[in-house]
Amino acid sequence: MLSIKHLIKKFHGKTILNDVSFDVALGQVVVLLGKSGVGKSTVLRLLNNLESLDSGKIELDGRPINFRNVGMVFQDFNLFNHLTVEENITLPLVKIGMKSHAEAKKIAKGLLVQFGLESKALSYPAALSGGQKQRIALARTLAMNPKVLCLDEPTSALDPQLKLEIAQIINALAGRGYMIVVTTHDVALIKQLSCTIHLMEDGRIIESAASESLQLLNNQAKKIKDFMLEK
Repeated sequence: MLSIKHLIKKFHGKTILNDVSFDVALGQVVVLLGKSGVGKSTVLRLLNNLESLDSGKIELDGRPINFRNVGMVFQDFNLFNHLTVEENITLPLVKIGMKSHAEAKKIAKGLLVQFGLESKALSYPAALSGGQKQRIALARTLAMNPKVLCLDEPTSALDPQLKLEIAQIINALAGRGYMIVVTTHDVALIKQLSCTIHLMEDGRIIESAASESLQLLNNQAKKIKDFMLEK
């Protein structure tokens, strides 16, 4: 279980996150929903130790989190353009994951087969489509064997068909036991996920609901439903 407890983060005196708390269980997808600037990506940056906490706790299985257990897929992919697809996956494994080149290549090959990109191993990022770049970024993150997977706006630059593919991948990864946190304002993506949704506004979670409950004709999750209707 990943536990986010009472996160507070300020930049230059401005409160970006104000008492944010939620849990993510094994095999669960949690979506942080909201407009740009509400603090969604800051949560992910704190989870990945890219920013420091002002207050609060991040725990994994009841202990302070080891950030090596968290993997991040950035909105703009952050692939190394001067490296091949295979090298994009193997370099972090060798430099950070302490794998030999042979071990790293074996892991990379397996992931490329898994994502249907084995033919792109020697290609460079400039030759890839947006969907292919997204899958390579996912493969690179999974190669580090994280327990928690963070995806920042994973469908922001993708067409509808590719959004469906990314949703299927996210659901499949949850089925394999990953704890997944997704930030998005993409309603089409949410409709394809089995997830828990936390709607954020002004650095706070203002409403939460299971995605399945949004189909019910009642007054539950009214703010989330209204947000989704606006999009």
